[in-house]
Amino acid sequence: MFDLLSTALTLAALAAAPAAPVPSAKPTPSADARDKIVCKRFLETGSLVKSYKTCKTNAEWQQERANVRQNLDVSNSCRALANGGAC
Repeated sequence: MFDLLSTALTLAALAAAPAAPVPSAKPTPSADARDKIVCKRFLETGSLVKSYKTCKTNAEWQQERANVRQNLDVSNSCRALANGGAC
């Protein structure tokens, strides 16, 4: 009889206890996405296995891609001058 009463009181206490907060599905980012550091691994020129790692922020990687795009301007490339032009 005591066990039944004890179990009933325990269940009643658990039912009345406030529910624990449910963690959100997406954790809030601690830093801005542009400030997040991303590391990339590159193969060393002339080697099949030797590599090096470079770490930069997302903003720095975006700036580097923009610089490469700017330097690959088609009007100044040898490919555009291949039809009779000198490089």
